[in-house]
Amino acid sequence: MTHSSRPSTKATLDALPGLAPFAREAVVLRPERGEPTARDSSIGGPLLWPDDEPWPTCSLPDETDPTGLPATAMVPVAQIFERDMPGPWWPAGTDLLQILWCPNEHWDPPAQQADVSPVVEVRWRRAADIGRTVAASPSPSRRSEDGHLPQPCTIIGEPLADFPFREELPPEFRPALEELVRRTGDGGDVITRVGGWKLGGWPTWHLTHPMVFRCDRCATEMRLLFTVSSDDVTEVVVGRWGDLRIFTCPADHRHPFQVDLH
Repeated sequence: MTHSSRPSTKATLDALPGLAPFAREAVVLRPERGEPTARDSSIGGPLLWPDDEPWPTCSLPDETDPTGLPATAMVPVAQIFERDMPGPWWPAGTDLLQILWCPNEHWDPPAQQADVSPVVEVRWRRAADIGRTVAASPSPSRRSEDGHLPQPCTIIGEPLADFPFREELPPEFRPALEELVRRTGDGGDVITRVGGWKLGGWPTWHLTHPMVFRCDRCATEMRLLFTVSSDDVTEVVVGRWGDLRIFTCPADHRHPFQVDLH
């Protein structure tokens, strides 16, 4: 993925200085098929997982097995080291983010999960605290959905300033923004609709109007942490060739996250 047609942050803010307060840091991930190790940032690669910590499993009913048994091992979706992608999303004392999911679709998952999608697990760690690690992740014990087994990819991060979708901006900004969008890119909105695998930033909205998710514990407005995107390189397909987004509470990363399928 490339965003070379996108105006620089300076050019965007020179044209629309009122956007400055809405800018959020983001890193767009460009996956390339490869052989990442457990000490690399990756999509679908091995995880730096302590050998004394149980591997996450899922025993929820799914479309192929209404009993949810046997419990199936979750599979690695992404592993990000802070050294590769620094930003405001790192809780104090952590430098490793790991995302896994059950590679089956669930029609009635727990409230924080998205319907008709894999069930997600998020782990924050401090890499230096991890001693002995597992040699390899266990394989799923039930048949997995096509598109829910990410292929191992190395990733290159592209930092950028992300801006919210025009409907989330005050009405007075929208005409000038629409004119700037018209003059840039190839006809698409490359300013407020930055898609693809992404850490941080703003969610894109192309199927529904923008939504606000609030933390179940403290009612704080949640922020986008990570976007899983359907693409040919990773062979991931979620929804109807859409995105799966993970929102977290900025007040406390230990509060339950929220998953949205779009």
